[in-house]
Amino acid sequence: MTDTASTATSEASATSVFDRATAIADAVLYEGYVLYPYRASAGKNQVRWQFGVLTPKPFSEGTGSDPWAMQTDCVVDPGDHPVVQLRLRCLQVQSRTVEALVDGDFRPVEALEVGGELHTSWDEAVEREFDLVDIALDPVHGDWRPHIDAVFDLPAGREAEPLRDPDGTVMGQVVRERLAVRAAVEVTPEWLDGPTPLVRLRVRIENRMPWNVPDAPRDEVVLHSLVAVHTLLAVTGGRFVSLLDPPEFARAVTESCENVGTYPVLAGTRSDPDDGAVVLSSPIILYDHPEVAPESPGALFDSTEIDEILALRILTLTDDEKREARATDARVSEIFDRVDAMPPEMFDRLHGAVRYLEGAPSAPPTAGLPGGLEAESELAPWWDPGADAAFDPATDTVWIGGTAVGRGAKVRLRPRPGADAHDMFLAGRTATVEAVLHDVDDEVHVAVVLDDDPGADLFAWQGRFNYFRPDELEVVP
Repeated sequence: MTDTASTATSEASATSVFDRATAIADAVLYEGYVLYPYRASAGKNQVRWQFGVLTPKPFSEGTGSDPWAMQTDCVVDPGDHPVVQLRLRCLQVQSRTVEALVDGDFRPVEALEVGGELHTSWDEAVEREFDLVDIALDPVHGDWRPHIDAVFDLPAGREAEPLRDPDGTVMGQVVRERLAVRAAVEVTPEWLDGPTPLVRLRVRIENRMPWNVPDAPRDEVVLHSLVAVHTLLAVTGGRFVSLLDPPEFARAVTESCENVGTYPVLAGTRSDPDDGAVVLSSPIILYDHPEVAPESPGALFDSTEIDEILALRILTLTDDEKREARATDARVSEIFDRVDAMPPEMFDRLHGAVRYLEGAPSAPPTAGLPGGLEAESELAPWWDPGADAAFDPATDTVWIGGTAVGRGAKVRLRPRPGADAHDMFLAGRTATVEAVLHDVDDEVHVAVVLDDDPGADLFAWQGRFNYFRPDELEVVP
């Protein structure tokens, strides 16, 4: 590793610049950790660890399944002596085995009840964080190097917790065991000449554990793997450029970025004057400026996430099902405690919320309007479809390539670079326009239904459309 960066473990973190992105990063860290109905016996929880898994290289290349490396490319618009802080976050899988004491020996069992409490064998996880701090990007810095290679070890460990009945007699034990994992982080900054100098920053994370068991089951391999891997990057003396909506001067560079198994987004808020200072690169597809809804009472680990329906479903579980779920994982038990104690007004908040535009007035201006119009404006806020009769999605048109396109027109889908991943899967397919809509910012969106979708008629009847901007469509003659 070069002298331009130093390392620190999570116990001695050198910076707090990532605090505002922690809530989103934690959601990424535990996405899919355990799924409703939160029981070890549930079918959905038989195949664990789905996101951001990096297995040993020989296993990955031999099976063609989980990757052994992920790569983040992002772009820095440098100012004066740009310096980057990097934090690698992941989970280390920890096997939890329940052992019953039988004839003086501890023997593994699926579950054991002691003192009225059920204990279940299950794989848990331990959070890991590693920092690379003060990575200088300035090429004129005297000790600058074009490449940093840092190795981090996730330590092995074993703990045994005795299980005693109410009179103190040992009935068994819970054994938690972790196997060592070696990870590496490579950082390669590259200055690119042009009208506006930019830095393409490449961060590559690898699993460097040796491996010689080609036919090992995946449950064994994940004990030697990094799980839910994601990266946080912060820059001072510059700012990160959005890869989803780059400024024109950086578009060519952002399109040259190669992100493998991860999706970097700006992690600040749109109103933050320091927006562009932090990037979150994760295996979960996000948009720039992701936020946790203020109504969300806490993590549920499922589909990032559907709080109301999951909370209500937890309430429908039987006492035996809840007992098994609580025995599955301590974090699940915390979820159940939170839901059981949730007051009715919290459920009301989860049921829905209206997000107001930043800076929007509390009521539309009415000064100088005739009385009838004034009264109407008070009753027709901007989110009401009847607020402006000048727009009609069923008859409005938009110009695309010299053709007025409206409902019933045939178009071909051409999603822009960096578009939503789902949209990219639809590239080249034809669709029928169902509506032309204008949002409150006067942006135009075209609602379409795919022509070759077997459920096209049903989606059109339900009003379930795909939405594209006019510049993402071409007219089919």
